[in-house]
Amino acid sequence: MSCVIVQQWVSVDGFLAGPAGERDVFAAVQDFSASEAHNMALLKSVDEVLLGRRTYESFAAFWPTAAGEPMARQVNALSKTVCSTTLTEAPWGSHAPARIVADAVEHVRSRREQRCRTIVWGSASVMRALFAAGEVDQLELFVAPVVLGDGTPLLERGDPPLPLRLRETETWPAGVVRIRYTT
Repeated sequence: MSCVIVQQWVSVDGFLAGPAGERDVFAAVQDFSASEAHNMALLKSVDEVLLGRRTYESFAAFWPTAAGEPMARQVNALSKTVCSTTLTEAPWGSHAPARIVADAVEHVRSRREQRCRTIVWGSASVMRALFAAGEVDQLELFVAPVVLGDGTPLLERGDPPLPLRLRETETWPAGVVRIRYTT
C-alpha cells in the first residue's frame, strides 16, 4: 500500500528552525540514538526519501561520507528524489544520484500507482505542498525540548486546517517526544 510519511523535528512551540536555522532545534538534543534506532527500523519499509533542494544539499554534503553513522548505509542505499526547478543533477557521492522532479505533488501521485512508500525529511516547502494537496498519510514529529519563540513554523499562517488523528506517542531520552498522526 502506498504511503507518504512526513517526518519533522520541531521545537515545543512548533518551529522547524529558529532565527539562526535548524541547528537551534538540534542543539537542544544531546542523544539521537532513539531517533536513529526508530528510523533504521522505519527505513526498512520505505521505498524512497523525498527532499527539497536545500535539504538535499545539506544531506548530500553529509550522508555519503558518514560511514560511522548508524543510519548511513540505509540512507545511502535508499532511492532519493529531489524536488527542484533549479538543479540539473543531484549526485550522492559514490552512490546512485538522486532523481530530480519539478513538482512534489505530481511525483507523489505518480508513485502512489506503484504503491510506493515515501518519507519526506525536512523540506518544509515540499511538506507544505503535499499537505495542501492532501497527499500526506502520516505526520511524525520529533519534538525537541526547546522553546524557540521565533523562526520557521511547521505550517505558515493561512495554511488550511489539517485534521489529524493521534496514532502513537513515545518519550525518548533527553526529553524528545515522538508523535505519530494519520491525516
